[in-house]
Amino acid sequence: MAEAGQRLGQLLMKAGVITDGQLNDAIEVHKATGSPLGRVLVELGYATQGAILAVMAQQIGIPYIDFSERKPDPTAIAVVPKDLAVRYVLMPVGFDEQNRLIVAMADPQNVLALDDLRIITGFEIRPAISTKDDILAYLEDAYKVAEHVDADDWMAGTDELSSDDLGALSEVTSDAPIVKLVNFMITKAVADRASDIHVEPQERDLRVRYRIDGVLHELMRSPKSTQAAILSRFKIMADMDIAETRKPQDGHCALTIAGHKLDFRVSTLPTVYGERVVLRILRKDSILLKLSDLGFLPNSLERFEGSFRKPYGAILVTGPTGSGKSTSLYAAINVLNEPHRHIITAEDPVEYRLPGVNQIQTNPRAGLTFAAALRSFLRCSPDVILVGEIRDYETAQIAIESALTGHLVLSTLHTNDAPSAVTRLVEMGVEPFLVSSAVDCILGQRLARRLCSDCKEEYSPPKALLLDAGYTEDDLPERLFRPKGCKKCGGTGYRGRMGVHEVLLMSEEISHLAVAGATAEEIKKVAIEQGMMTLRLDGLEKVRMGQTSVEEVTRVIV
Repeated sequence: MAEAGQRLGQLLMKAGVITDGQLNDAIEVHKATGSPLGRVLVELGYATQGAILAVMAQQIGIPYIDFSERKPDPTAIAVVPKDLAVRYVLMPVGFDEQNRLIVAMADPQNVLALDDLRIITGFEIRPAISTKDDILAYLEDAYKVAEHVDADDWMAGTDELSSDDLGALSEVTSDAPIVKLVNFMITKAVADRASDIHVEPQERDLRVRYRIDGVLHELMRSPKSTQAAILSRFKIMADMDIAETRKPQDGHCALTIAGHKLDFRVSTLPTVYGERVVLRILRKDSILLKLSDLGFLPNSLERFEGSFRKPYGAILVTGPTGSGKSTSLYAAINVLNEPHRHIITAEDPVEYRLPGVNQIQTNPRAGLTFAAALRSFLRCSPDVILVGEIRDYETAQIAIESALTGHLVLSTLHTNDAPSAVTRLVEMGVEPFLVSSAVDCILGQRLARRLCSDCKEEYSPPKALLLDAGYTEDDLPERLFRPKGCKKCGGTGYRGRMGVHEVLLMSEEISHLAVAGATAEEIKKVAIEQGMMTLRLDGLEKVRMGQTSVEEVTRVIV
């Protein structure tokens, strides 16, 4: 036994899991107490049970399963009864290329368990190893997923089904297993706070991913034979044509989940392996956010709020797609939405209904573009105009002129930062003197993930990391926080998002620069001198406050 323990110690040291000194310490405790060396290493904090098992698995030639990296496949779980999994402490993981069932086990050498699995499932078994704690932690949640999948129903009669078999396809998409699985995908996405569901055909299977806090996470993979039925079910829900698979389609559906009515925007796109479907989950509560909920630092909030409370002028929100521009505009509109103000919006599409606000859905095919809508707005005597996006010269020109004639105009623009918005409008063809006269404020923003308040851990960052991130030599924070991961945050270490902002106010000096055709960098330099905190500095301040991590700010801000 002692020889086996020392051999294990040598293997762990060779793999870089422990050091020579740690091994010697552990051997001393092992000799004194008689406890197995592996348990001693874990109790001393020198190695995790998972790291030890990974090395052991490599030596005996079986895979080690880390459930934080590989999620169990619901179709694999569906073929193994839950009571069997609990009895032998095992977790079905998926299928390999030879169609063998991969099963993570606390004891992969349990011949009785392997025989029972082989007989009950009808599959050849490929054992893998994982920790008992990890298996038990994931087992309950994994079998909740499997409740929505009936393996026999999935695998019966769908092998040859294609999107061309419309009669059979319509029949299958109304079957309970399909309906249950699609409903599960949606309800789990809502429960996990996902903003999008991506259903993506691959060469050999169907991949389902959720976008949570701006980052995609894989939920499951489903057999290729189920692809046509699952995709058609989504298309039927969104009132799309299931016979049309060669062109992109857009649809919409509304569902009540856990007592909350939610809207879904559904889009399909043909790919080489079949149509991919994306469901955007539209949450009503996101338009009820107050400006103070968006993560503004006090100085930035004061600068931004001071601008949109003026009776006229143009306020632009800039940033890439998915950076929360519309949410910021809606938060401002919620402040301005009072009975004495006439507010009109032109959006593409109108995703959220705002009570008391006149919202227009643009329709380019019918000639109702942003520019056409803006021209019509001016005849309706509005106080506040919201334009979903300035995309071209005509829209930009009318928006700027509206701001000059006594209207408050709010809109978005796709630029990397606030100073670039000035030069972007000029590049579109708007006269520089009009830009300098009409634009009052430009808000640049990104969305960064918040550290999970339940599991974030404090640490002392190395000086090189802080300097690379953008902190100055004389203002280095001594302690910061980093993600760790827990059940509440799904093991990511992050939960929720917040804005990272920069607010540029159009001062007299910046107006002169705009008229003179200055570059974005020249405008940025003056804006910083006049009190603008850049996106990076804003993000680093939130890192210092423990709200997010250095790595997250570096990820979202170049």
